[in-house]
Amino acid sequence: MDFLNPRALRWKIAALVAAACCAVAAVVGFLVHDATRERGLRVGTDRTLTRLIAAEREYDRTGRAPADIDVRSRDELPEPLARDLATFAGREPEPETGAETGTQTGSPDTGSPDTGAYATWYDADPPNWFWMWGAVAVADDRFLVVRDDMSTEVRSLQLLDRSIVKSVLAALLFVVPLAALATEPINRRLRHGARTARRIADGDLDARIGTAGRARDEVTEMASAVDDMAAALQHKLENERRFTADVAHELRTPLMGLVTAAGLLPEDDEAAGLVRDRLRALNALVEDLLEISRLDAGAERARLDPVPLGELVADVVRRTGTDTRVGTVDAEVVETDPRRVERIVVNLVTNAHRHGAAPVEVTVTGARITVRDHGPGFPADLLERGPQRFRTGASERGRGHGLGLTVAQGQSEVLGARLTFTNAPGGGAVATLDLTPHASAA
Repeated sequence: MDFLNPRALRWKIAALVAAACCAVAAVVGFLVHDATRERGLRVGTDRTLTRLIAAEREYDRTGRAPADIDVRSRDELPEPLARDLATFAGREPEPETGAETGTQTGSPDTGSPDTGAYATWYDADPPNWFWMWGAVAVADDRFLVVRDDMSTEVRSLQLLDRSIVKSVLAALLFVVPLAALATEPINRRLRHGARTARRIADGDLDARIGTAGRARDEVTEMASAVDDMAAALQHKLENERRFTADVAHELRTPLMGLVTAAGLLPEDDEAAGLVRDRLRALNALVEDLLEISRLDAGAERARLDPVPLGELVADVVRRTGTDTRVGTVDAEVVETDPRRVERIVVNLVTNAHRHGAAPVEVTVTGARITVRDHGPGFPADLLERGPQRFRTGASERGRGHGLGLTVAQGQSEVLGARLTFTNAPGGGAVATLDLTPHASAA
Protein backbone atom coordinates (compact mmCIF):
# COMPACT_ATOMS: atom_id res chain seq x y z
CA MET A 1 0.00 0.00 0.00
CA ASP A 2 1.47 3.34 -1.05
CA PHE A 3 0.34 5.12 2.13
CA LEU A 4 2.42 2.75 4.26
CA ASN A 5 5.44 2.76 1.97
CA PRO A 6 8.26 4.46 3.94
CA ARG A 7 9.97 5.48 0.67
CA ALA A 8 6.89 7.31 -0.59
CA LEU A 9 7.21 11.03 -1.31
CA ARG A 10 4.73 11.95 1.44
CA TRP A 11 6.89 10.39 4.15
CA LYS A 12 10.06 11.97 2.79
CA ILE A 13 8.39 15.39 2.95
CA ALA A 14 7.02 14.60 6.40
CA ALA A 15 10.52 13.56 7.53
CA LEU A 16 11.95 16.85 6.27
CA VAL A 17 9.21 18.80 8.08
CA ALA A 18 9.88 16.80 11.26
CA ALA A 19 13.63 17.40 10.95
CA ALA A 20 13.05 21.14 10.49
CA CYS A 21 10.72 21.23 13.51
CA CYS A 22 13.25 19.34 15.63
CA ALA A 23 16.05 21.69 14.56
CA VAL A 24 14.01 24.77 15.45
CA ALA A 25 12.89 23.21 18.74
CA ALA A 26 16.49 22.26 19.59
CA VAL A 27 17.74 25.81 19.00
CA VAL A 28 14.86 27.42 20.91
CA GLY A 29 15.10 24.83 23.69
CA PHE A 30 18.84 25.37 24.07
CA LEU A 31 18.39 29.13 24.28
CA VAL A 32 15.55 28.85 26.80
CA HIS A 33 17.45 26.27 28.85
CA ASP A 34 20.61 28.39 28.90
CA ALA A 35 18.75 31.59 29.78
CA THR A 36 16.77 29.85 32.55
CA ARG A 37 19.91 28.27 33.97
CA GLU A 38 21.75 31.58 33.98
CA ARG A 39 18.80 33.23 35.70
CA GLY A 40 18.70 30.48 38.33
CA LEU A 41 22.42 30.91 39.03
CA ARG A 42 22.00 34.67 39.39
CA VAL A 43 19.06 34.20 41.75
CA GLY A 44 21.03 31.68 43.81
CA THR A 45 24.09 33.94 43.91
CA ASP A 46 22.05 36.95 44.99
CA ARG A 47 20.29 34.93 47.67
CA THR A 48 23.57 33.56 49.01
CA LEU A 49 25.23 36.99 49.04
CA THR A 50 22.21 38.48 50.80
CA ARG A 51 22.47 35.87 53.55
CA LEU A 52 26.23 36.32 53.72
CA ILE A 53 26.01 40.12 54.11
CA ALA A 54 23.36 39.80 56.81
CA ALA A 55 25.51 37.24 58.63
CA GLU A 56 28.59 39.48 58.39
CA ARG A 57 26.69 42.43 59.90
CA GLU A 58 25.36 40.21 62.67
CA TYR A 59 28.86 38.96 63.39
CA ASP A 60 30.28 42.49 63.44
CA ARG A 61 27.58 43.62 65.90
CA THR A 62 27.46 40.64 68.26
CA GLY A 63 30.68 38.76 67.63
CA ARG A 64 28.64 35.62 66.91
CA ALA A 65 27.41 34.16 63.68
CA PRO A 66 23.71 33.31 63.13
CA ALA A 67 22.69 29.73 63.87
CA ASP A 68 22.45 28.74 60.22
CA ILE A 69 25.88 30.15 59.33
CA ASP A 70 29.15 28.24 59.79
CA VAL A 71 32.37 29.80 61.03
CA ARG A 72 35.34 27.94 59.55
CA SER A 73 39.08 28.27 59.25
CA ARG A 74 40.76 28.54 55.87
CA ASP A 75 41.69 24.87 55.92
CA GLU A 76 38.03 23.93 56.42
CA LEU A 77 36.82 25.90 53.40
CA PRO A 78 36.02 24.16 50.10
CA GLU A 79 39.04 24.55 47.85
CA PRO A 80 37.34 26.84 45.25
CA LEU A 81 36.19 29.26 47.99
CA ALA A 82 39.62 29.29 49.64
CA ARG A 83 41.31 29.95 46.32
CA ASP A 84 39.01 32.86 45.42
CA LEU A 85 39.25 34.44 48.84
CA ALA A 86 43.03 34.30 48.63
CA THR A 87 42.91 35.87 45.17
CA PHE A 88 40.72 38.79 46.26
CA ALA A 89 42.24 39.36 49.69
CA GLY A 90 43.46 42.92 50.19
CA ARG A 91 41.80 44.44 47.07
CA GLU A 92 38.39 45.66 45.98
CA PRO A 93 37.29 43.60 42.91
CA GLU A 94 34.61 44.74 40.50
CA PRO A 95 31.23 43.03 40.81
CA GLU A 96 31.12 40.09 38.39
CA THR A 97 29.74 36.61 37.91
CA GLY A 98 32.13 33.81 37.05
CA ALA A 99 31.66 30.41 35.39
CA GLU A 100 28.35 28.56 35.53
CA THR A 101 29.63 25.62 37.54
CA GLY A 102 32.93 26.96 38.84
CA THR A 103 33.58 29.84 41.19
CA GLN A 104 31.84 33.16 41.29
CA THR A 105 33.45 36.08 43.06
CA GLY A 106 32.50 39.62 43.87
CA SER A 107 32.49 42.41 46.39
CA PRO A 108 28.94 43.72 46.63
CA ASP A 109 28.15 47.22 47.73
CA THR A 110 26.76 46.69 51.23
CA GLY A 111 27.08 50.25 52.53
CA SER A 112 29.70 49.09 55.07
CA PRO A 113 33.01 50.91 55.09
CA ASP A 114 34.86 47.58 55.19
CA THR A 115 32.99 44.93 53.29
CA GLY A 116 35.91 42.58 52.71
CA ALA A 117 36.07 40.04 49.92
CA TYR A 118 33.14 37.79 49.09
CA ALA A 119 33.29 34.53 47.16
CA THR A 120 30.51 32.29 45.83
CA TRP A 121 30.78 28.85 44.29
CA TYR A 122 28.13 26.65 42.69
CA ASP A 123 28.85 23.03 43.53
CA ALA A 124 27.37 20.90 40.71
CA ASP A 125 29.64 17.89 41.22
CA PRO A 126 28.93 14.81 43.31
CA PRO A 127 28.50 14.11 46.14
CA ASN A 128 27.21 17.62 47.10
CA TRP A 129 25.15 18.50 44.05
CA PHE A 130 23.17 21.71 43.65
CA TRP A 131 24.61 23.86 46.45
CA MET A 132 25.58 27.52 46.24
CA TRP A 133 28.40 28.31 48.63
CA GLY A 134 29.39 31.75 49.90
CA ALA A 135 32.20 32.91 52.21
CA VAL A 136 33.60 36.12 53.66
CA ALA A 137 36.58 36.76 55.92
CA VAL A 138 35.66 38.27 59.29
CA ALA A 139 38.94 37.81 61.18
CA ASP A 140 42.35 36.23 60.80
CA ASP A 141 41.69 32.71 59.57
CA ARG A 142 38.01 33.04 60.39
CA PHE A 143 35.39 32.90 57.65
CA LEU A 144 31.62 32.98 57.58
CA VAL A 145 30.36 30.22 55.28
CA VAL A 146 26.86 30.09 53.79
CA ARG A 147 25.47 27.04 51.92
CA ASP A 148 22.23 27.56 49.97
CA ASP A 149 20.19 24.72 48.46
CA MET A 150 19.79 25.12 44.65
CA SER A 151 17.75 21.93 44.12
CA THR A 152 14.54 23.93 43.56
CA GLU A 153 16.09 25.81 40.62
CA VAL A 154 17.60 22.60 39.26
CA ARG A 155 14.28 20.75 39.42
CA SER A 156 12.56 23.68 37.74
CA LEU A 157 15.13 23.54 34.94
CA GLN A 158 14.65 19.78 34.56
CA LEU A 159 10.89 20.21 34.43
CA LEU A 160 11.34 22.90 31.79
CA ASP A 161 13.52 20.54 29.69
CA ARG A 162 10.97 17.75 29.97
CA SER A 163 8.17 20.15 29.07
CA ILE A 164 10.07 21.26 25.97
CA VAL A 165 10.67 17.65 24.90
CA LYS A 166 7.03 16.70 25.49
CA SER A 167 5.83 19.74 23.59
CA VAL A 168 8.08 18.90 20.63
CA LEU A 169 6.88 15.28 20.57
CA ALA A 170 3.25 16.40 20.78
CA ALA A 171 3.85 18.86 17.96
CA LEU A 172 5.48 16.13 15.83
CA LEU A 173 2.51 13.82 16.42
CA PHE A 174 0.37 16.53 14.89
CA VAL A 175 2.74 17.96 12.26
CA VAL A 176 3.99 14.70 10.67
CA PRO A 177 0.52 13.27 9.79
CA LEU A 178 -0.60 16.74 8.71
CA ALA A 179 2.42 17.06 6.41
CA ALA A 180 1.77 13.59 4.99
CA LEU A 181 -1.89 14.45 4.33
CA ALA A 182 -0.96 17.84 2.87
CA THR A 183 1.16 16.09 0.21
CA GLU A 184 -1.72 13.81 -0.85
CA PRO A 185 -2.93 16.08 -3.71
CA ILE A 186 0.60 16.13 -5.16
CA ASN A 187 0.97 12.37 -4.70
CA ARG A 188 -2.41 11.79 -6.35
CA ARG A 189 -1.41 13.88 -9.36
CA LEU A 190 1.94 12.10 -9.62
CA ARG A 191 0.29 8.66 -9.42
CA HIS A 192 -2.19 9.69 -12.11
CA GLY A 193 0.69 10.84 -14.28
CA ALA A 194 2.56 7.56 -13.72
CA ARG A 195 -0.53 5.49 -14.63
CA THR A 196 -1.08 7.56 -17.76
CA ALA A 197 2.58 7.21 -18.79
CA ARG A 198 2.31 3.42 -18.39
CA ARG A 199 -0.84 3.40 -20.53
CA ILE A 200 1.01 5.32 -23.23
CA ALA A 201 3.93 2.88 -23.00
CA ASP A 202 1.47 -0.01 -23.37
CA GLY A 203 0.16 1.47 -26.62
CA ASP A 204 -2.75 3.69 -25.57
CA LEU A 205 -1.57 6.79 -27.41
CA ASP A 206 -4.84 8.63 -26.73
CA ALA A 207 -4.16 8.68 -22.98
CA ARG A 208 -3.43 12.12 -21.53
CA ILE A 209 -2.74 13.36 -18.01
CA GLY A 210 -4.64 16.62 -18.48
CA THR A 211 -3.66 19.96 -16.97
CA ALA A 212 -6.86 22.00 -17.31
CA GLY A 213 -7.63 24.03 -14.22
CA ARG A 214 -4.35 23.15 -12.54
CA ALA A 215 -2.03 25.64 -10.92
CA ARG A 216 1.13 26.21 -12.92
CA ASP A 217 3.47 24.35 -10.60
CA GLU A 218 6.25 21.86 -11.34
CA VAL A 219 3.89 18.86 -11.41
CA THR A 220 1.65 20.61 -13.93
CA GLU A 221 4.64 21.47 -16.09
CA MET A 222 5.74 17.84 -16.04
CA ALA A 223 2.22 16.64 -16.91
CA SER A 224 2.01 19.14 -19.76
CA ALA A 225 5.39 17.98 -21.09
CA VAL A 226 4.30 14.32 -20.96
CA ASP A 227 1.05 15.16 -22.78
CA ASP A 228 2.98 17.07 -25.46
CA MET A 229 5.39 14.16 -25.83
CA ALA A 230 2.50 11.68 -26.14
CA ALA A 231 0.79 13.85 -28.76
CA ALA A 232 3.99 14.18 -30.79
CA LEU A 233 4.64 10.44 -30.51
CA GLN A 234 1.08 9.64 -31.54
CA HIS A 235 1.32 11.93 -34.54
CA LYS A 236 4.62 10.41 -35.59
CA LEU A 237 3.43 6.82 -35.22
CA GLU A 238 0.18 7.52 -37.04
CA ASN A 239 2.12 9.03 -39.93
CA GLU A 240 4.40 6.00 -39.95
CA ARG A 241 1.47 3.57 -39.90
CA ARG A 242 -0.34 5.49 -42.61
CA PHE A 243 2.77 5.54 -44.76
CA THR A 244 3.33 1.79 -44.27
CA ALA A 245 -0.26 0.97 -45.15
CA ASP A 246 -0.26 3.30 -48.18
CA VAL A 247 2.98 1.86 -49.50
CA ALA A 248 1.74 -1.70 -49.07
CA HIS A 249 -1.55 -0.97 -50.83
CA GLU A 250 0.11 0.95 -53.63
CA LEU A 251 2.60 -1.88 -54.21
CA ARG A 252 -0.04 -4.58 -54.22
CA THR A 253 -1.59 -3.67 -57.56
CA PRO A 254 1.60 -3.50 -59.66
CA LEU A 255 2.92 -6.53 -57.81
CA MET A 256 -0.08 -8.62 -58.86
CA GLY A 257 0.57 -7.52 -62.43
CA LEU A 258 4.20 -8.61 -62.14
CA VAL A 259 3.18 -11.98 -60.69
CA THR A 260 0.76 -12.51 -63.56
CA ALA A 261 3.39 -11.54 -66.10
CA ALA A 262 5.96 -13.83 -64.45
CA GLY A 263 3.54 -16.70 -64.84
CA LEU A 264 3.79 -16.29 -68.62
CA LEU A 265 7.54 -16.79 -68.59
CA PRO A 266 8.97 -20.19 -69.63
CA GLU A 267 9.12 -22.69 -66.76
CA ASP A 268 12.55 -24.01 -67.72
CA ASP A 269 14.21 -20.61 -68.00
CA GLU A 270 16.70 -19.98 -65.17
CA ALA A 271 16.21 -16.19 -65.36
CA ALA A 272 12.44 -16.63 -65.20
CA GLY A 273 12.81 -18.83 -62.09
CA LEU A 274 14.94 -16.16 -60.41
CA VAL A 275 12.33 -13.50 -61.22
CA ARG A 276 9.52 -15.63 -59.79
CA ASP A 277 11.53 -16.30 -56.63
CA ARG A 278 12.13 -12.58 -56.04
CA LEU A 279 8.48 -11.83 -56.76
CA ARG A 280 7.44 -14.35 -54.12
CA ALA A 281 9.76 -12.65 -51.60
CA LEU A 282 8.38 -9.23 -52.57
CA ASN A 283 4.81 -10.49 -52.32
CA ALA A 284 5.52 -11.89 -48.82
CA LEU A 285 7.00 -8.53 -47.80
CA VAL A 286 3.93 -6.64 -49.00
CA GLU A 287 1.59 -9.07 -47.23
CA ASP A 288 3.60 -8.65 -44.02
CA LEU A 289 3.38 -4.87 -44.34
CA LEU A 290 -0.39 -5.04 -44.82
CA GLU A 291 -0.72 -7.35 -41.82
CA ILE A 292 1.38 -5.04 -39.65
CA SER A 293 -0.70 -2.04 -40.71
CA ARG A 294 -3.87 -3.89 -39.66
CA LEU A 295 -2.29 -4.88 -36.34
CA ASP A 296 -1.16 -1.29 -35.71
CA ALA A 297 -4.64 0.01 -36.47
CA GLY A 298 -6.17 -2.45 -33.96
CA ALA A 299 -8.44 -3.87 -36.64
CA GLU A 300 -7.57 -7.52 -35.90
CA ARG A 301 -9.89 -9.57 -33.69
CA ALA A 302 -9.33 -13.16 -32.57
CA ARG A 303 -11.97 -15.83 -33.19
CA LEU A 304 -11.56 -18.35 -30.40
CA ASP A 305 -12.26 -22.04 -30.83
CA PRO A 306 -11.21 -25.12 -28.84
CA VAL A 307 -8.05 -26.41 -30.54
CA PRO A 308 -5.93 -29.49 -29.74
CA LEU A 309 -2.65 -27.60 -29.58
CA GLY A 310 -0.31 -30.54 -30.15
CA GLU A 311 -2.05 -31.68 -33.33
CA LEU A 312 -2.32 -28.13 -34.67
CA VAL A 313 1.38 -27.38 -34.20
CA ALA A 314 2.47 -30.71 -35.70
CA ASP A 315 0.32 -30.08 -38.79
CA VAL A 316 1.56 -26.48 -39.16
CA VAL A 317 5.23 -27.52 -38.91
CA ARG A 318 4.70 -30.36 -41.40
CA ARG A 319 3.23 -27.93 -43.94
CA THR A 320 6.24 -25.62 -43.69
CA GLY A 321 8.28 -28.29 -45.46
CA THR A 322 11.26 -27.74 -43.16
CA ASP A 323 13.39 -30.22 -41.27
CA THR A 324 11.97 -29.45 -37.84
CA ARG A 325 11.59 -31.77 -34.86
CA VAL A 326 8.22 -31.66 -33.09
CA GLY A 327 7.62 -32.96 -29.58
CA THR A 328 4.58 -32.78 -27.28
CA VAL A 329 4.33 -33.14 -23.51
CA ASP A 330 0.79 -33.21 -22.07
CA ALA A 331 -0.50 -30.90 -24.81
CA GLU A 332 -3.82 -29.28 -23.94
CA VAL A 333 -6.96 -28.27 -25.79
CA VAL A 334 -6.78 -24.46 -25.82
CA GLU A 335 -9.40 -21.80 -26.57
CA THR A 336 -7.59 -19.78 -29.23
CA ASP A 337 -7.60 -18.63 -32.86
CA PRO A 338 -5.92 -21.45 -34.84
CA ARG A 339 -5.21 -19.23 -37.86
CA ARG A 340 -3.22 -16.78 -35.77
CA VAL A 341 -1.40 -19.55 -33.88
CA GLU A 342 -0.44 -21.00 -37.26
CA ARG A 343 0.85 -17.61 -38.42
CA ILE A 344 2.98 -17.25 -35.29
CA VAL A 345 4.42 -20.77 -35.46
CA VAL A 346 5.25 -20.47 -39.18
CA ASN A 347 7.07 -17.19 -38.61
CA LEU A 348 9.01 -18.54 -35.62
CA VAL A 349 10.04 -21.72 -37.44
CA THR A 350 10.98 -19.80 -40.58
CA ASN A 351 13.02 -17.34 -38.55
CA ALA A 352 14.81 -20.20 -36.73
CA HIS A 353 15.80 -21.86 -40.03
CA ARG A 354 16.76 -18.59 -41.72
CA HIS A 355 18.80 -17.04 -38.93
CA GLY A 356 19.66 -19.98 -36.65
CA ALA A 357 21.13 -23.42 -37.22
CA ALA A 358 19.90 -26.99 -37.18
CA PRO A 359 18.48 -28.79 -35.42
CA VAL A 360 15.34 -26.70 -35.00
CA GLU A 361 13.00 -28.07 -32.34
CA VAL A 362 9.35 -27.26 -31.61
CA THR A 363 8.00 -28.46 -28.27
CA VAL A 364 4.38 -28.23 -27.09
CA THR A 365 4.07 -28.44 -23.30
CA GLY A 366 0.56 -27.96 -21.96
CA ALA A 367 -0.54 -24.66 -23.54
CA ARG A 368 2.99 -23.48 -24.28
CA ILE A 369 4.83 -23.66 -27.61
CA THR A 370 8.64 -23.42 -27.63
CA VAL A 371 10.73 -23.00 -30.80
CA ARG A 372 14.50 -23.45 -30.40
CA ASP A 373 17.38 -23.45 -32.82
CA HIS A 374 21.08 -24.09 -32.23
CA GLY A 375 22.51 -20.99 -33.89
CA PRO A 376 24.17 -17.88 -32.41
CA GLY A 377 21.02 -16.88 -30.49
CA PHE A 378 19.01 -13.69 -30.49
CA PRO A 379 20.99 -10.43 -30.46
CA ALA A 380 21.10 -8.44 -27.22
CA ASP A 381 19.10 -5.58 -28.73
CA LEU A 382 16.18 -7.89 -29.53
CA LEU A 383 16.26 -9.46 -26.08
CA GLU A 384 16.18 -6.01 -24.49
CA ARG A 385 13.66 -4.19 -26.70
CA GLY A 386 11.78 -6.95 -28.48
CA PRO A 387 11.44 -7.41 -32.26
CA GLN A 388 11.53 -4.26 -34.38
CA ARG A 389 10.45 -3.98 -37.98
CA PHE A 390 13.13 -3.75 -40.66
CA ARG A 391 15.82 -4.72 -38.15
CA THR A 392 17.30 -8.20 -38.27
CA GLY A 393 19.76 -7.78 -35.41
CA ALA A 394 23.28 -9.18 -35.69
CA SER A 395 24.67 -9.75 -39.14
CA GLU A 396 25.57 -13.36 -38.33
CA ARG A 397 21.86 -14.18 -38.08
CA GLY A 398 21.46 -13.80 -41.82
CA ARG A 399 19.48 -11.44 -43.98
CA GLY A 400 15.82 -10.48 -44.01
CA HIS A 401 13.43 -7.58 -43.64
CA GLY A 402 12.83 -8.19 -39.92
CA LEU A 403 9.03 -8.37 -40.11
CA GLY A 404 8.49 -12.04 -39.23
CA LEU A 405 9.02 -11.68 -35.48
CA THR A 406 7.19 -8.34 -35.49
CA VAL A 407 4.14 -10.00 -37.03
CA ALA A 408 4.38 -12.89 -34.55
CA GLN A 409 4.54 -10.44 -31.66
CA GLY A 410 1.52 -8.52 -32.94
CA GLN A 411 -0.55 -11.66 -33.48
CA SER A 412 0.28 -12.92 -29.97
CA GLU A 413 -1.04 -9.63 -28.55
CA VAL A 414 -4.28 -10.09 -30.51
CA LEU A 415 -4.59 -13.56 -28.95
CA GLY A 416 -3.87 -12.19 -25.48
CA ALA A 417 -0.91 -14.56 -25.32
CA ARG A 418 2.67 -13.88 -24.26
CA LEU A 419 5.57 -14.26 -26.68
CA THR A 420 9.03 -14.13 -25.12
CA PHE A 421 12.52 -14.35 -26.59
CA THR A 422 15.53 -15.78 -24.76
CA ASN A 423 18.82 -17.54 -25.46
CA ALA A 424 19.40 -21.09 -24.27
CA PRO A 425 22.28 -21.64 -21.82
CA GLY A 426 23.88 -24.11 -24.22
CA GLY A 427 23.50 -21.77 -27.20
CA GLY A 428 20.69 -21.06 -29.63
CA ALA A 429 17.61 -18.85 -29.74
CA VAL A 430 14.43 -19.79 -27.85
CA ALA A 431 11.00 -18.29 -28.63
CA THR A 432 8.13 -19.23 -26.30
CA LEU A 433 4.43 -18.65 -26.99
CA ASP A 434 2.42 -18.98 -23.77
CA LEU A 435 -1.32 -19.49 -24.31
CA THR A 436 -2.18 -20.32 -20.69
CA PRO A 437 -5.14 -18.43 -19.19
CA HIS A 438 -2.94 -16.35 -16.82
CA ALA A 439 -1.17 -14.95 -19.89
CA SER A 440 -4.36 -14.13 -21.73
CA ALA A 441 -5.90 -10.71 -21.83
CA ALA A 442 -9.10 -10.19 -19.92
